Amino acid sequence: MTILVTGGAGFIGSNYINGWFKNSDEAIVNLDNLTYAGNLNNLVSVSDRDQYHFVKGDIADKALLADLLTKYSPRTIINFAAESHVDRSISGPESFIQTNIVGTFNLLESVLSYWRELPVVAKDEFRFLHVSTDEVYGSLAYTDPAFLETNAYQPNSPYSASKAASDHLVRAYHHTYGLPVLTTNCSNNYGPYQFPEKLIPLVIHNALAGKPLPIYGDGSNIRDWLYVGDHCAAIRRVLEAGRPGDVYNIGGLNEKTNLEVVNTLCDLLDKLKPQPSVASYASQITFVTDRAGHDQRYAIDASKIKHDLGWQPSESFESGMRDTVQWYLDNQDWVSNVTSGDYRNWVEKHYA
Repeated sequence: MTILVTGGAGFIGSNYINGWFKNSDEAIVNLDNLTYAGNLNNLVSVSDRDQYHFVKGDIADKALLADLLTKYSPRTIINFAAESHVDRSISGPESFIQTNIVGTFNLLESVLSYWRELPVVAKDEFRFLHVSTDEVYGSLAYTDPAFLETNAYQPNSPYSASKAASDHLVRAYHHTYGLPVLTTNCSNNYGPYQFPEKLIPLVIHNALAGKPLPIYGDGSNIRDWLYVGDHCAAIRRVLEAGRPGDVYNIGGLNEKTNLEVVNTLCDLLDKLKPQPSVASYASQITFVTDRAGHDQRYAIDASKIKHDLGWQPSESFESGMRDTVQWYLDNQDWVSNVTSGDYRNWVEKHYA
């Protein structure tokens, strides 16, 4: 038995693969194009396993997909592959359209052809799980109820629009062709191996380097924060018991403003890595011009997955953040390897 994971060298995908082999010996094929955020160093702990197979390639490559599906005969496909950073989608949306829409379409086409030829039992047991985001639902006011799976899609950035399109394609392939799909829409993830363009690893990296800690606008934008290990556990549960065609919102139940998140990080760093020269890392906080079209608030109602599948997050915001900060402190070599000259140029462009 084999699982095919796309985008498995990225942040969430690599955490999923590392966690999978702590709970199972079932083989995984990891298809990843190794763009800037894909990093095989995320998977050093499993790279020597006989059950782990890495293939460099694009989910838009139908010939490659056909070969992989024929060779490995996976019982499940988990689609993590995506361009995922809003800021990058604003300055360069084309790659988001190509990967998130065209790539997902080609993946679905290849998987549909494969699935149709499976024996009856294997066909019934097959699953295609598409990992998406809460950003497809748009922005909430402070008093609005949290996003439900039934909320209308109102994406506001090229990133969220491209993910919304991919979600609609996945839904269509179930309702039109019967492909047994599952879709998960998660809130903001954090944890080990996150590329330091996102808020939490960026702040940790800049704090330790004595650089400004950039916060968009006045820092009042609210996100629900989900520890990546909890997200991976939820995906495993959806694969085990989710109903084909259904959507499951996965949230951390931790709504925080960006300023609260940064202050929490500073407090943790003050305790775990105090600097003798300053009283607190919080003195490095700097407010910068707000992002174009910045959504005010995201919040996930995860009652469906709790009621139907019995999943809820195990990490509190405090425990997850402490583990995350400690991981980055313990893995500075990893950080140094991914923060290349191109990365520094990008940060200067977006947070100047």
